[in-house]
Amino acid sequence: MPRTLKYSLWLGFGFLYAPILVLIAYSFNASRRGSVWGGFSAHWYGELLRDEQILTAAWISIKIAVYSASGATVLGLLAAVAMVRFGKFRSRTLFAGLMSAPLVMPEVIVGISLLLLFISAEQLIGWPAGRGMMTITIAHITFCTAFVLVVLQPRIASMDRSLEEASRDLGAGPVTTFVLVTLPLIAPAIFSGWLLAFILSFDDLVIASFTAGPGSTTLPMLIFSKVKIAVSPDINALATLIILAAALGLVAAMILIRNRDNQEQG
Repeated sequence: MPRTLKYSLWLGFGFLYAPILVLIAYSFNASRRGSVWGGFSAHWYGELLRDEQILTAAWISIKIAVYSASGATVLGLLAAVAMVRFGKFRSRTLFAGLMSAPLVMPEVIVGISLLLLFISAEQLIGWPAGRGMMTITIAHITFCTAFVLVVLQPRIASMDRSLEEASRDLGAGPVTTFVLVTLPLIAPAIFSGWLLAFILSFDDLVIASFTAGPGSTTLPMLIFSKVKIAVSPDINALATLIILAAALGLVAAMILIRNRDNQEQG
């Protein structure tokens, strides 16, 4: 590798990961001021685990992310099958445009439009009664379905359909073929789409801020409200734990992929 390219590579890595390392270091800061070093201490991790407000917000975010990712995965799978398997049906272009709109539309526009929708629906039919976890989940499903579709559509399009045809020739019905043949073949893409939707939902701040109500404060909303004045050490500790969880998930995924490749080669 040329020396210039090597230095550029390390400079890029430093630009990306140096702030994360600084944040992790300051999570062990003994001082109450997050930007002033006061000695090494793990005190704020204990305080974080005793903070009911943060724990409640984290649990709400996890539940919303699980529900949103599951709903978006189901809808994204159905949309991908329709786009790939049904050919050029009527209004296909309109359907594709509506499914892809959340990818290019600013989140603030999505949040405002969904807020107005929920308010209008409540006035007309009385549902949803106020805003809370349900409205955030519906909004996140609407937002994340497009990303799941982007992941699943190429995988379904590139799948070898001769396996499905062989299953049908052996007497299996359409549902049995889809469950026993198609789903296992696209399972990695389904999991990838679910995981992407989970991360997008867990990380969302803008849309959740418009569609949330009393008692449904998510973790990003709580963090944003806390850092408006100053970044406290407990927020640094929380961010460090999230980084650790993401790193462990990445390592686990790499191990699973390596084991699968070894089994296929063996």
